[in-house]
Amino acid sequence: MEIKGNAIILTNGKFDTKSSKTAHGLLRGSRRFNIISVIDEEFHGRFVHVNKHGKIHISKEKSKVPIFKNINSFLKTGISVKYCIIGVASAGGKLPDEMREDIKISIKNNISIINGLHSILNTDKELKNLADKNNVQIHDIRSSKSRDNLKFWSGDIYSVKVPKIVVLGTDCGLGKRTTAKLIVEAMNNHNIKSDMIYTGQTGWMQGWDYGFIFDSTLNDFVSGELENSIVRCYKETKPEYILIEGQAALRNPSGPCGSEFLVSCNIDGVILQHSPKRKYYDGWEHFGALMPSLDSEIELIRSYGKEVIAITLNTQGLTDKEKIFQKKLIATNLNIPVFLPIDEGMDGIVEILKNKYGN
Repeated sequence: MEIKGNAIILTNGKFDTKSSKTAHGLLRGSRRFNIISVIDEEFHGRFVHVNKHGKIHISKEKSKVPIFKNINSFLKTGISVKYCIIGVASAGGKLPDEMREDIKISIKNNISIINGLHSILNTDKELKNLADKNNVQIHDIRSSKSRDNLKFWSGDIYSVKVPKIVVLGTDCGLGKRTTAKLIVEAMNNHNIKSDMIYTGQTGWMQGWDYGFIFDSTLNDFVSGELENSIVRCYKETKPEYILIEGQAALRNPSGPCGSEFLVSCNIDGVILQHSPKRKYYDGWEHFGALMPSLDSEIELIRSYGKEVIAITLNTQGLTDKEKIFQKKLIATNLNIPVFLPIDEGMDGIVEILKNKYGN
């Protein structure tokens, strides 16, 4: 069954926070879902605006995506939707109690649920019974595949003869997927056929054709699923470049991740996303979990025999003046090109990749 169509997104009063990165990603563009509105009690009565680089802001000025207070207020419009998407990441990946009523109302109105949380809602008896009664589906995107459907690493990655570029980050929640998306779009706009490998639930929701959900995959099969996604993309679509969405960070203590991309993907280059504003790993400030320096992260990547070919900055919390200052400072100190993806786009990466890899 194809999952595709008009959808609304629940953001639980957190639309302006990093917790709503799934919602933000879908608003920046999805081949799978046409986003009709956002449901958020804190920002209702406003409208969502997205610029050409994917920068999001809300205002009273009308747009195609209004924000409603709750499901009931949306339903009064009479607009038909097929799906209600849980657009937030929650503590522990559990369904917040305050979102439950909107989900129940959606189901009762024959709207299927798209759930990207770690909690598997099909095991929630109340919600599952309600869905069955109303003949709608709860799609748990993070449900783990059975072992029989997982691929083990085989070495086929060495048959891929086009540049493979991974977007890694110095921390979680920095916008790695968005940067990879912007690069693919910039390359395609310059008639250089490129594709992206998604590794998270939002990438699947955006409708990318190749990938898997990293944090729902048994550890022994992560490398194989990565390899299989890249090889399939290469053989079936014959792109000139393949961009890979990274996950977490090499030294994030709550979920160190990244060596799989550097080693098992046999990648050709790294684009490293960084936030100059962050001092501690996100969410672990109370432990004093200091983030290592940007240059030490680059050296760590070099120790794997891989090169950081560009740095992209998450500019959240920076003034316009600080953004330009940090861009120039980092580029000068490290002698590596620096980009501001959401502020300036990624057109500038095209010539760098062409000159570097000769395509």
